[in-house]
Amino acid sequence: MRYVNAYYENGAFYIITYALSNKMIHIENNSTVAIAGDWFTAHGKGVNLGYFGKKENVVIADKLKRVFAEWIDNGHNNFDDENTIILCVN
Repeated sequence: MRYVNAYYENGAFYIITYALSNKMIHIENNSTVAIAGDWFTAHGKGVNLGYFGKKENVVIADKLKRVFAEWIDNGHNNFDDENTIILCVN
């Protein structure tokens, strides 16, 4: 179980995270995950969608930027780092 900020759309949660984190290392070994936030708990399969800034992620990345606008640029995320990724939990 991990506590995360997530955006929900069409049956999936989207999370901005770091590819080299323990969370992602665990998901590589076992993609069955449980997540929780202020308003939700969920479980499913974690899928690494790759670098936040890659062309294939532009639509969901733009949504995440809007949804998390209050804190996304607080210095915690480095969007020039290709290890800043989008995790999808289906």
